[in-house]
Amino acid sequence: MDAQTVRALDALKLARPPVAVAFLSTPPDGVTRVDQPAAAGCSYWKHASDGHAFYTTAEDHCRCPVGAYTHAVDLPPTVANELQGLVGTMIQLQYLSADDVSHLPRRRDPLKIAAFAPLADASFSPDLVIFRGNAQQIMLLAEAARAAGAFAAGVAMGRPACAAVPEVINGGTGVASLGCVGNRVYTELTDDELYLMLPGGAVADTLSRLQTVTAANVELERFHRSRAAS
Repeated sequence: MDAQTVRALDALKLARPPVAVAFLSTPPDGVTRVDQPAAAGCSYWKHASDGHAFYTTAEDHCRCPVGAYTHAVDLPPTVANELQGLVGTMIQLQYLSADDVSHLPRRRDPLKIAAFAPLADASFSPDLVIFRGNAQQIMLLAEAARAAGAFAAGVAMGRPACAAVPEVINGGTGVASLGCVGNRVYTELTDDELYLMLPGGAVADTLSRLQTVTAANVELERFHRSRAAS
């Protein structure tokens, strides 16, 4: 990122840096495997936003059956049975319907290696970038992404949060995610935070437009506050 882009991103004052994610056939050079498997695949988003660069294997994603499914992990029988049991519980609780399950987005290619890093430190080319912020921060990013043609449909997804990853990968466009209860537990997402996920190839153009979008919003806020006061 050039200095102007860094300044525009810094001006947003995101509590956590954007996270670069790439799905690869082999580990990226100079990046080590995560120390231990996490309880859920989305836990790796938080670990990367804490400042860590690492890669995972399919085995490292087997502790969360739903995340393993959306990320196209070939599930061993025990995990596949756990997934069926978990989905059955969700349906019983009326959290999901059978129709919801059949339409869950899923990556097309089996997961081999997934690499994660703070965007500024990523040594690999990301397939997508995960931005985490409050409603105003994500609003500004979404407007910049729309100006870049990367969020034209303005799609916002709900449960499960991990389903937004294959939605971006398969669709080639940005997606907002409201998260889900599991994601909020594993990533410590606060009540006022949500996500915007963008294809890796759209991030540079989006961030290059961010400064203009932010400046325009400052001027428009002055206009609307003056109008509201009168």
